[in-house]
Amino acid sequence: MQPKRRLINCGARSRAPRREWAATIRPLRPDEIVVVLDRCSDRSCEIACSFTSRLVEGAWEREGARRHAGIDACRSDWILEIDADERVSPQLAAEIGKVVAGSPAAWHLVPVDNYIGDRLVRWGWGASFGRSAHGALFRKEAKRWGDQRIHPMVAFSGPQGTTLSSPIIHYVDRNISEMLRRLDRYTSARAEDLRESGDIGSFGRNLRRIASRFCKCYFGRKGYREGQWGFLIALCAALYPILSYLKARLDPLPEERAATELRHLETE
Repeated sequence: MQPKRRLINCGARSRAPRREWAATIRPLRPDEIVVVLDRCSDRSCEIACSFTSRLVEGAWEREGARRHAGIDACRSDWILEIDADERVSPQLAAEIGKVVAGSPAAWHLVPVDNYIGDRLVRWGWGASFGRSAHGALFRKEAKRWGDQRIHPMVAFSGPQGTTLSSPIIHYVDRNISEMLRRLDRYTSARAEDLRESGDIGSFGRNLRRIASRFCKCYFGRKGYREGQWGFLIALCAALYPILSYLKARLDPLPEERAATELRHLETE
């Protein structure tokens, strides 16, 4: 009997609409599917059970811990790590099958096609506000996630293989309002990480990063090729460091917010 070679690890987020689950999982034909459900209160569990019995349910504050819960549950050699808002095309599935059948490498980059609504936006992603490729295909012991709340550091061990040609399809935002809400979530989580580190940086340094981050995305990563969409992505990436810093500096600590809310309730 041939050993199992492929295993898909689908990482879910609690806010992913349940209708996205079927679209994410249905095209895949792996040896095994592992689904991670993070604080899901809708029919996600029921839908996932129609595809697999390998469910990992819980509540994780940090992304790295959630992803490792899924990775640890995988039993095969190779893992393809995808989220509920991502899709695997038949072309990518076929390419993955060929790669894992004979690759001596430990991990491979997979390109990402990012969509805002129905528009494909290929250029300008990066600087903590999107990615155009990532190491989604890897052997089980080759990838380690860091402990940060947002954008945890990723470390790979073993040789890197060739980059795949077929992309993961990523529906990153439905519209501009959703993009700005994502920026708000990202900067709030980053502010918590900065506070915890004990070094939130300086106002001047983060102010200067507005220009450097914008230029990196708009010019270096060719966001200008996307017109006003590229400008918007570069603007969000530019504001990410300074907003994170200001939230870490000016926003009350969680326990202070809780105490304030309690006082308001007592006075009502």
